[in-house]
Amino acid sequence: MILVLLLFAGLSALTPLLTRILSTRVFYLVALLPAGAFVYTLSQSGRVLAGEEVAQSVPWIPQLGIALSFRVDTLGWLLALVVTGVGALVLIYCARYFSTDEPSLGRFAALLLAFAGTMYGLVTADDIYVMFMFWEITSVLSYLLIGHYTERKESRGAALQALLVTTFGGLAMLVGVILLSTAAGTTSIAAIVAEPPAASALVTTSIMLILAGALSKSALVPFHFWLPAAMAAPTPVSAYLHAAAMVKAGIYLIARLAPGYADTPGWTEVLVVIGVWTMLLGAWRSLRQNDLKLLLAYGTVSQLGFLTVVVGFGSRDAALAGAALLLAHALFKCTLFLVVGIVDHDEGTRDLREISGLGRRRPVLAAVAIIAAASMAGIPPLLGFVSKEAVLSAFLEAGEHGEPWGWVALVGVTLGSILTVAYSARFVWGAFGTKHAVGGDRATDARAAAAPHDHHSPDPLILIAPVVLTVATIAGGFLAAPIGHALEGYADTVPGEGDYHLALWHGFEPALGISVLVIAAGLGLFAVRARFSRLQKKVPVVVDASRSYWAIVRAVDAAAARVTLFAQKGGLPQYLSTILLVFVLCLGATTALNRTWPTEFVLFDYPAQVFVAAAMGAAAIMAARATHRLAAVLLVGATGFGLVVLFSFHGAPDLALTQALVETVTIVVFVLVLRRLPPRIAQHNKPMKRGRRIAIGALVGVTMGVAGLVALGARQAGTLTDELARLSVEEGHGRNIVNVMLVDIRAWDTMNELSVLVVVATGVASLLFVTGRNVSMPRLRESRKRRQTTQRVKLVNDPHTSSEAPDDRQHSWLLGGRTLAPENRSLILEVLVRLIFHPAIVVSVYLLFAGHNAPGGGFAGGLVAGLALIARYLAGGRYEIGETLPIGPGALLGTGMLLATGTAVGSLFLGADVLTSAYFEADLPLLGHVSFGTSTIFDIGVYLVVIGVVLDVLRALGGEVDRQQAEAEGGGDHADEHSVTAEEAR
Repeated sequence: MILVLLLFAGLSALTPLLTRILSTRVFYLVALLPAGAFVYTLSQSGRVLAGEEVAQSVPWIPQLGIALSFRVDTLGWLLALVVTGVGALVLIYCARYFSTDEPSLGRFAALLLAFAGTMYGLVTADDIYVMFMFWEITSVLSYLLIGHYTERKESRGAALQALLVTTFGGLAMLVGVILLSTAAGTTSIAAIVAEPPAASALVTTSIMLILAGALSKSALVPFHFWLPAAMAAPTPVSAYLHAAAMVKAGIYLIARLAPGYADTPGWTEVLVVIGVWTMLLGAWRSLRQNDLKLLLAYGTVSQLGFLTVVVGFGSRDAALAGAALLLAHALFKCTLFLVVGIVDHDEGTRDLREISGLGRRRPVLAAVAIIAAASMAGIPPLLGFVSKEAVLSAFLEAGEHGEPWGWVALVGVTLGSILTVAYSARFVWGAFGTKHAVGGDRATDARAAAAPHDHHSPDPLILIAPVVLTVATIAGGFLAAPIGHALEGYADTVPGEGDYHLALWHGFEPALGISVLVIAAGLGLFAVRARFSRLQKKVPVVVDASRSYWAIVRAVDAAAARVTLFAQKGGLPQYLSTILLVFVLCLGATTALNRTWPTEFVLFDYPAQVFVAAAMGAAAIMAARATHRLAAVLLVGATGFGLVVLFSFHGAPDLALTQALVETVTIVVFVLVLRRLPPRIAQHNKPMKRGRRIAIGALVGVTMGVAGLVALGARQAGTLTDELARLSVEEGHGRNIVNVMLVDIRAWDTMNELSVLVVVATGVASLLFVTGRNVSMPRLRESRKRRQTTQRVKLVNDPHTSSEAPDDRQHSWLLGGRTLAPENRSLILEVLVRLIFHPAIVVSVYLLFAGHNAPGGGFAGGLVAGLALIARYLAGGRYEIGETLPIGPGALLGTGMLLATGTAVGSLFLGADVLTSAYFEADLPLLGHVSFGTSTIFDIGVYLVVIGVVLDVLRALGGEVDRQQAEAEGGGDHADEHSVTAEEAR
């Protein structure tokens, strides 16, 4: 099972690349993996049905008792088959559903495949924390899939809504998981259910919190509103996530806990009341929809309420019926969503008022839809009828044995089933009926008869998935007995008596009579649909959960705006003053309360410190008084370089090197930003309240100085220098203590800092790229294409204009130099940069690999390479960066993070702790003794991330600012007139 999950993760990562090669055919390839997982799960059927459990476990966090443990019993086996089997069919359907020009096709395929793997992990996980991890991953993947059409506001809003609702429910569930696992003394779900802790208020609270998460994930009242909104997603997402997979996660969790906790106070009451309410509300709203997809969406909400009542009822027969209904629902509801996708493709609309006669044109599609809808309505001989009759029998049995909630559930699901039959018939009529302006809903019929349709030629291969699911629905009815025998392994784990068995025919019994009445009443309700629709319009909406959600969101936004206005009024000086005053008060109070003050003060360790400190102080004062922005930046940089000198005197070459490189990069970034600001500080508005600013600055300086003195004097234990030196050599296989700490001893901190760097780079770019963030760097050939287009336009407008391009054959040291105006070019700078660039890259690589034993490392090496790129930009402009390194910064950042995190988690799969390093040592000819470890791979990741950050900052603050400035000044790019391709320049 762990191998299956790794295959899902690996193939998902490769899918975007494969999509570039295979286009839509990539879905056929990736469908092989869930199909293989389906076959693997099916091969375990003998052991599972014999009562054995297929289990696998790898220790993960032994201190907390958490392991990567997975187990397949009857319930897990059923859900794993649904997740993988339906997932494979939906992926096959996608190959015919999407066109080759679908935006972000590779990303979509990767996310859908990753979701299938995540759901497989969720239903097979035995550790409750691992299960929760997969639970939350499904929310994130659902958010990304629902928001696939990123340019549409409704898609983004629906995605965010689903994420917020399910995530907040997940937070409540996390608290419940922690409380329950603590009370049970184990994280194993099997043990928690088999041996539940003694009843107490704590256990009841934990169960209610877990149910809150389950109800939000499965879109039950009052969280039901996010599911219809999620129909903004592509139809395959709706068919898989919102019919067969993700929304089943909450149902699965209820079914998983029911054998051990159905007797918990409030369990039955909560699930029956909310389930019946959801079933009735969803069905009622479904009958009001004219969009076929929304009709199915509200029908799904209704069916999820139905499933909740059944699996949460807590009896053996209800558990058996619930498992069968879960399978039946996945088959018929997924089929119907896939049918809607085909109808939308063929007709160009999903509005049932504008579709007429499709049943005659697409008889196979109509037959598939009719069979699936009949199963949803509970019509024999389909699997839906078998499961629904089992539900009615279970509730009848419970009611006859004196359980009042059995009668409540029976009445509720009977009324809900009548509405289900009605909206099932309405779906078939709306999608495939031939509508005439006689009888029924005349307005709808007339609109459909008059509506013109742009019919698309049908694709017969797109029917593969719905036909297979329909065949399974039909076969399930006739194979009710063996299916029931297989599912009894789960039902028998629920305490209580019961001997019901699934069968297509139980003879004439009360449940059959109720089924007949339900079908007759539902069809009768459909027959008077026009009058019933008018009745629905008269019923007022007392509470609208969706409006309540948006009201809460608006209230939070308004409160945040008011708080921001109160706390951040006054501009940047006020923000800084508030931050610094809080710093002074907090750190100053802590320092004042300290009782350990140093007994002696050392003014300096050596005379040079005095001169360096004096220079730094003078630079700081001059920077505060500077009136020119560039001068202020250079003076601030002088204080940083003073620190470089201090580090050097104190024997810290690594820190000195890094500080020097960081200071240099920082100064360049400041200069890039200053290009868009006035050259002089406060040239229009003189600074106000200078006395207050001076006082705050002095207080910060004094507070920091006193805190430093107290911290230095508070040390009581000895230094760790000797121990760190020993650990560096023995554990980290390196003599550079600083680098070994960064990539080995404290690598977890470094990995978090890399994440921060990626976020910073993304934030900077987002501020500048207001219309969209390109993946690749601007290249000269792109500029030439625009120049040629401009020349053609000029020729059309002015026939006398010469078609000769500027003479681009002159020699150039840097290709990007051609894009600069002559007054902005410097031949000396171009020659110098061309000569030092490659040696600088060699030095950066040397620092990368030598840093484990000598000053350097990935961070320093990345900064040197970044400075080399900065030099290319300063000499040749923004196109020079694209020609020097045509790889986008996103690729560098992603690869770097992948290397760092890969080495971090790779040790887990070898039974070691996270970030455990491994080393290879050997004596090689010519090279001598060589030691290579996974920490070096980690450092390469650091190296790439640093280069990616510098490249992204250059692209944003450098290239994008250049482009915007050129457009503002001349309506175009100077490079359009002077650029050449790389081939011509060579």
